[in-house]
Amino acid sequence: MMCLAVTANAQFGVNVGVSSMTFNGDVGKKRHANFSGNTKLGYNLGVDYRYGKYIGIGLNGVYGKLQGSDNDLSSHRNFMTTVYGGELNVFAYFDRMKVNEKEVAPFISVGVGYLKFDPKGDLLDKNGTSYVYWSDGSIRNLTESTANDPNSVILKRDYKYETTLKDSAVAYSRGCLYLPISVGGKFQISYRLSVRVSANYNMAFSDYIDNYKTGGNDSWLGANATFNIKLGAKPHDIYSNVDFSQIDAMDHDGDGIPDLRDNCQGTPKGVDVNMHGCPPDGDEDGVPDYMDKELNSARNANVDGIGVTIDEEAAARRQLLWDSTAAERSDEFNSMPSASYLKKVEAQSKEISGKSGKQSSIPEELRAADYDKDGYISAAEITKTIDGFFDGNSPFTVESLNRLIDYFFEQ
Repeated sequence: MMCLAVTANAQFGVNVGVSSMTFNGDVGKKRHANFSGNTKLGYNLGVDYRYGKYIGIGLNGVYGKLQGSDNDLSSHRNFMTTVYGGELNVFAYFDRMKVNEKEVAPFISVGVGYLKFDPKGDLLDKNGTSYVYWSDGSIRNLTESTANDPNSVILKRDYKYETTLKDSAVAYSRGCLYLPISVGGKFQISYRLSVRVSANYNMAFSDYIDNYKTGGNDSWLGANATFNIKLGAKPHDIYSNVDFSQIDAMDHDGDGIPDLRDNCQGTPKGVDVNMHGCPPDGDEDGVPDYMDKELNSARNANVDGIGVTIDEEAAARRQLLWDSTAAERSDEFNSMPSASYLKKVEAQSKEISGKSGKQSSIPEELRAADYDKDGYISAAEITKTIDGFFDGNSPFTVESLNRLIDYFFEQ
């Protein structure tokens, strides 16, 4: 018999439970009745402690009764003993192999315990008369014979185990080690309260629990139900003050579509959007109508940031010119950094490339500098980010500022 507690945050638990105890030994094998006829109740009380995700230990006290009775022409042995025990168990848990916690958690455990027993037999009736079993199934006060038949008195067992059983040849120890093995599942009722059900097998290192040594060591089976109360302060939930319903309803661009469902966040106020938060794009050129300076571009035409069809040859020349001077502009800024130079470069880039500033490829780590959420890092935003860095109000480091400036020249 054993119990288990699963403590979610490495805390102590106190356990109390009840268990069936079905003896399996020399006495009771010739019962010729249902298997559960030798089943008695047992009780357990203990504490345990869980380490990490998978391992725990527990100390458990056991109290109960074991009994066995034969009912066969060759054997009418019987016994009952009160048992007291204590055990140390090691548990393996399987509830957090993929997630933090489950409402139902399987487990296995194995341990070692020490059991005290003192077998007694029901050999006498209420008047102290010894039972004599006759071949016709009756119990009488005289040995079976034709002469004693008319003079014998039929007795009934009183099931009071009054006689201490002993082996006439061996003064055996009335205590032994045993090995408890258990499998089961835990059902979490609340943070502090859980109930566990388990099946267990207990192998004793003695063949004398029933007073008879005629085979292998005795054992008993059990079905256990245990309540566990978790002790200690409940861990602080860092999200206890968070209103998740409010987070789910957040709509930063104010277009009426919550951020969780908004595929086009940053839409300017007043622009109509569809159910996915995206503004209409009549010619499907990738530039929404409110930004599109050419609303009827040919299908599959290449367009610039304002939706105007691009002359491929001219665009290639502009891009080559832009790329060839990007490194030169960056070096010049590093030697003589100034806000006016950034604005000059910004104006040149729009003149050379025809870009409007409506881009969508800003690296994630640099997007904090896009203050107006238009998908383009402007000279003013570079200046604001640098000022914030020196004021201590910026998430940027020296390294990320350098990457931001490089990106500005390359965009």
